[in-house]
Amino acid sequence: MTDKYDAIVVGAGHNGLVCSALLAKAGMNVLVLEANAQVGGAAVTREFTEGYSTSACAHLLYQLQPEVRKELKLSPQLATEDMSTIALAESGQHLRITADSVEGVSDEDAEQYRRFRKRMTRFADLLRTYLNKRPPRLGTKNFKDMLTLAQLGFDIRRLGKEEMQEFLRLIGMNMHDEVTERFESPLLKGAISLDSVLGTHLGPRSPNTIMTYLYRQAGDHGRVAVPQGGMGSVSEELAHAARGAGATIRTSMPVKRIVIDNGRVTGVETEGGEVFSSYTVISNADPKRTVMELVGAKHVETGFGRRIHHLRARGNAAKLHLALDGLPTIEGLNKKDFGERIVIAGDEHYVERAFNPAKYGECSSEPVVEMTFPSFRDESLAPTGKHVMSAVVQYAPYNLKAGWDDAAREAFKQTVIKTIAKYAPDIEQRISASELLTPADIEREFHITGGHWHHAELTLDQFLFVRPVNGAAQYALPVDGLFLCGAGAHPGGGVSGAAGRNAARTILRREKAA
Repeated sequence: MTDKYDAIVVGAGHNGLVCSALLAKAGMNVLVLEANAQVGGAAVTREFTEGYSTSACAHLLYQLQPEVRKELKLSPQLATEDMSTIALAESGQHLRITADSVEGVSDEDAEQYRRFRKRMTRFADLLRTYLNKRPPRLGTKNFKDMLTLAQLGFDIRRLGKEEMQEFLRLIGMNMHDEVTERFESPLLKGAISLDSVLGTHLGPRSPNTIMTYLYRQAGDHGRVAVPQGGMGSVSEELAHAARGAGATIRTSMPVKRIVIDNGRVTGVETEGGEVFSSYTVISNADPKRTVMELVGAKHVETGFGRRIHHLRARGNAAKLHLALDGLPTIEGLNKKDFGERIVIAGDEHYVERAFNPAKYGECSSEPVVEMTFPSFRDESLAPTGKHVMSAVVQYAPYNLKAGWDDAAREAFKQTVIKTIAKYAPDIEQRISASELLTPADIEREFHITGGHWHHAELTLDQFLFVRPVNGAAQYALPVDGLFLCGAGAHPGGGVSGAAGRNAARTILRREKAA
């Protein structure tokens, strides 16, 4: 095997796999180096206790871009049927939200939600178009960048005067004000607020949480699914596509450094001392890890290094896994409801109160929870008759004031279990094993700085034209031959594949022009 490649991808997260597959399909000789023993990054399925497996970090599929599915010929059976969202009420009078309707609210709220969804879907479709393009540079005289900017302006105008004004009004607003103005149902306001802040260091009163909601909807209009075999099945199919196109994937091969010579990339060196040569290196790692650790600040201009250093990436979401001897009892739910997405977010104020402690480095005493029982749909994940619960929990700040030791981890785990027990009073007696991954654990296991799913906060100053920072918004870093393809690049996180696809297209355009 040669040690000289046309391109080397650092990290076999889903974006790295998409990027490598598309480069290999175009005829490039591609090597992918993954630190862990398993491909997929944060989109993996693994056993957390004997006999019980679950999606370790990302656990729902809702943003995989149609362009990625089509170009890599992914299986249409990649995920199960769409899931409803059930917002729990302590009274048992729960709320059920499907793609375009809501049950358990007044007729007026149901109609308001229909209008809200119609508008948000239209705005999300506009956003999705630009999530799947290389973002234009601001202040440039490049014809293609100017054309893309002009097209964006034209597409916004095509919304019509009223909708254009509404889009421009909403894009920087907070979700709290929008749901308070439109709806009466506390549970509906809470569920929408939760969807606007998942995976962020934001509360519903924070500016631009409508934008983060639109970003979530820009995948498949907010429809969610649990893939058979967990999220690891998605990554394995992407890896199969990459290998089928001719890419070489090597696991348990952590990269120690990206080799720079006279201002340009010449390859990578692994922790084991192996050196692989290439004039094109694409990092699926987050921007901070890529620039400050793998490249080294001495190889970039001081101002650029400072911008990367100050990139905001404060993880706030923890992941809880429970091995259960059976399904818990939740008043108002029947058995088939355990196959849906279930959330605890009493109202918009509940979500905001949960966020408040995180501002000061403390965990929520009453957290918001998104939980699934993936073994209900996929019996391979647990022993016969038993079940797995997988939950995303906010807020658990990466920079916990007291530090994340075993005691702090156990204390927060008990807080989350007690929160769930308000709705499922027998949950504690059904638990045979448990695992809590804090943002610090996510950083360690998946090599993500700050344990932040998006690799960098999704805010207007770290989005689209300026993601992750000025000087690196079009995938190319200011080191010749070095590119980003992960969630820290445009458009952001979530299992979408858009960043990997956009990066590959950028590299292939460069190769064609060379």
